[in-house]
Amino acid sequence: MNANQTTSDIVIVHVDPDFVIVDKPSGLLSVPGRGPEKADCVWRRVQAQFPEALTVHRLDMETSGLMVFARSIDAQRHLGKAFENRQVEKKYEAIVAPMITGDEGEISFPLICDWPNRPRQIVDHEIGKPSLTRYRVLARDAASGYAGCTRVRLYPLTGRSHQLRVHMQAIGHPILGDSLYANESTPPSSRLLLHAAKLAFPMPNGANATFQSAVPF
Repeated sequence: MNANQTTSDIVIVHVDPDFVIVDKPSGLLSVPGRGPEKADCVWRRVQAQFPEALTVHRLDMETSGLMVFARSIDAQRHLGKAFENRQVEKKYEAIVAPMITGDEGEISFPLICDWPNRPRQIVDHEIGKPSLTRYRVLARDAASGYAGCTRVRLYPLTGRSHQLRVHMQAIGHPILGDSLYANESTPPSSRLLLHAAKLAFPMPNGANATFQSAVPF
């Protein structure tokens, strides 16, 4: 199949015998939620064209960007191990506020679910799971496209739920449009300004695959 075909508002970036790469829009679940009103999701839409598609990982509903779906149990197992063994390169882009002074940094706060307020996650230094994010400033203020804000590139070295969102909030720079972690001083946005811009991983045949997606904000 040619790249960039659409399946009900998701973009099919690449089709391989082992996997399908899609570009997920913001506001769509990765997998079904509880209840019929949450049945629509990226996986269901991919299955409409590729019935054999199997999930490998997820993006938050509000996050846009690249996802991979396996086309066989063996491919799912291979890709799952690649994620587990940190062989997958993930690069995100986000707009945060206020402006960050340094040019790069590392965040290693341990995270755990805030059960009374789920799906929120919190930093917990006693029982939280190890989590690591690296970031690099791309542009500040007007150059970022958002006055008083910072455009950052984010590299999650672990894959905890809401990791990038909680880590940026924990250092005082929440992502714009974050309904769970932004504060009253965060400039408003009609969507979460977080996008999975790059996904690279070892394929089952031993070659390396790299895919990129233009940031829509």
